[in-house]
Amino acid sequence: MQRIRLRYTKRGRLRFTSHRDFQRAFERALRRAEVPMAYSAGFTPHPKVSYANAAPTGVGSEAEYLEIGLTEVRDPEKLRLLLDESLPTGLDITEAVEARTSGLAERLQASVWQLRLDGVEPAEAERAVALFLAAETVQVERKTKNGMRAFDARDAVTRLEVMPADALEQGADRPEPVACAILRLVVRHLTPAVRPDDVLSGLRVTADLAPPVPAAVTRLAQGPLHEESGTVTDPLAPDRDAATVPSGDSPPKAGEASA
Repeated sequence: MQRIRLRYTKRGRLRFTSHRDFQRAFERALRRAEVPMAYSAGFTPHPKVSYANAAPTGVGSEAEYLEIGLTEVRDPEKLRLLLDESLPTGLDITEAVEARTSGLAERLQASVWQLRLDGVEPAEAERAVALFLAAETVQVERKTKNGMRAFDARDAVTRLEVMPADALEQGADRPEPVACAILRLVVRHLTPAVRPDDVLSGLRVTADLAPPVPAAVTRLAQGPLHEESGTVTDPLAPDRDAATVPSGDSPPKAGEASA
């Protein structure tokens, strides 16, 4: 069985696609592209597709990942093109590599998020970010299927800064407002997961920052976290590097390579 790892996006209006909706669309794309999928055993066999850390509904993303298992060997780039043509615009397959190492999900240690706060002056955002980062803990609440849950939103944040207006990436489909603050957030994947809206709740708690309209949120990257610099590197790099290692040499360990 061949394993292929894919990177895909959720852009524009397709950011409102739920994870279940994407699963259905992707499985239809697999059938249209006539991909020789491997199936699970049992009474209800299903295609071997592993989804990793999907973004919440309503959030855009440039860095979603999944892995599929095939019964026949296929060229990853040709397969990417076939699947991309079979999906609606906005759900775009941007990269495909053959899985030559293990543990894709374990490499997704952190995410980089962009938060566009329309109606918020950058100076006001700077003040709020400084207060949030200065706090040892920031308790927030979120409604879960088991009721309201309180947790610390500060512990997972490794980096939070206000970016210049020209740093805006993706998700800029609304008219430019009079005031607009752009935040860049790096957050570890912990349990419970801390999401961008939890950090926004934390900014409200510590600095009374309340944007007049919902934030436009986009995940820019996810992968191994470099603790010293607070940067997130490419989770597919070890698979690419393993493909170029001469026979007899050992491939790099997951997370050692960076984009």
